[in-house]
Amino acid sequence: MSEAKDRLLAQMKDPEGAVYALISGFTKEPYVECDKETYDDKVFIYLSEDAAKAKAEELKEEKIPVGAATILANHMLLFFTNLYTMGVNALEIYYDDQKELVQIDEFAKRRENPQLEEGKKWIENPQLHLTALYFAQEVRRPKELQDPKRMAELQEEMAADFLKSEFIFALQQDGKGTPLVKLNTGDKYQLVFTDAVEFSRFNRNNAFKPVIVGAAQLPKVLDKEAKGVVLNIMGVNLPLAVNRPVPAPADPAARAQAASDQAIAQAASAALQRQAAEKTEKKNN
Repeated sequence: MSEAKDRLLAQMKDPEGAVYALISGFTKEPYVECDKETYDDKVFIYLSEDAAKAKAEELKEEKIPVGAATILANHMLLFFTNLYTMGVNALEIYYDDQKELVQIDEFAKRRENPQLEEGKKWIENPQLHLTALYFAQEVRRPKELQDPKRMAELQEEMAADFLKSEFIFALQQDGKGTPLVKLNTGDKYQLVFTDAVEFSRFNRNNAFKPVIVGAAQLPKVLDKEAKGVVLNIMGVNLPLAVNRPVPAPADPAARAQAASDQAIAQAASAALQRQAAEKTEKKNN
């Protein structure tokens, strides 16, 4: 067993034990990084509060606001198991003057999905949640410090992960409404959640009930006043615009023209793709 794991387990078993985690000021959730050597998605855990605060100050100088949160022994297991819903798989543990990367599943097993009533479904979207954390940590930095290539990659990943996901909508218990938030732009957005943990953080007073909606159905069920959705408002709090389907023209001639325009556009797109493929093939040869 590793020294870092030994020390962490000792803190978990000690009734007065505590560790310190870096929490992102951009997301209100654990600060995440992708390890450059192992590509693990990791969070930072310190056994010394002073060391955690020193690292927080170091990151702030890079315009990455973080704080050091105290995780007490009786909250540690819940904290670590909740990392699974965020797509995080490792901890970088700091003790004395050393650090060690430890897999979460070495000491905290993933919680089994609860047995639900027939017709109900357990919802988790760890990959989307993780991508949203990385995206928010980058896009909320000063523009001059953002990495354009990384931003483009994250936007592409966000779009792909979003389209594969199912979400939890918050619906009033009487079924007559859903909460909306107004952003600084004046636009209204509807709330969606990646998992039951995030929904519970919002629904502490049990004022709402969860409704599962797939990404493909979002444009159809979105409140008519909403421009889009806010993902995990109590955490990453990320607004995302949603494109609504354009109603088909009522006039037969207009429908025919729209179909023709779409066919032309698809043909042009296919031609461009063929040209790009041919250029790539010529370069490789």
